[in-house]
Amino acid sequence: MREIKTHETSLANQSIAISADDWDEKYGNTSHAYAITFVDKEGRDAYCSIEFQRGPIKEVGVNGITNEALLAILIDRLDGFQSGPFRCDENDVAREHLLDAMAVLKLRTKARLARGVEGTNVV
Repeated sequence: MREIKTHETSLANQSIAISADDWDEKYGNTSHAYAITFVDKEGRDAYCSIEFQRGPIKEVGVNGITNEALLAILIDRLDGFQSGPFRCDENDVAREHLLDAMAVLKLRTKARLARGVEGTNVV
């Protein structure tokens, strides 16, 4: 497992530990499993995991979330902040960047569909 530390910008983020499985050369040379640990509001150790799709859907079926699904969660969260008392320019800029990332990933999927390789390990 690898430790991820790029989120450690504040006291809250410094208390959240993120680890990831090693990059998987067989399936895209990336991590597919992430573990997040933190202390909950009652002082107990808490844990959640994120499991991304591992392998081509046409071969292994759906077995995890996608980058787009995770981006949708982050966009929704920032939409909530922007509709309440925590509205700020920084949240708006972050939201716009996430929307841009989503648009680019959708373009990638559209191109892969057009080439007939979506859901496979073919580049």
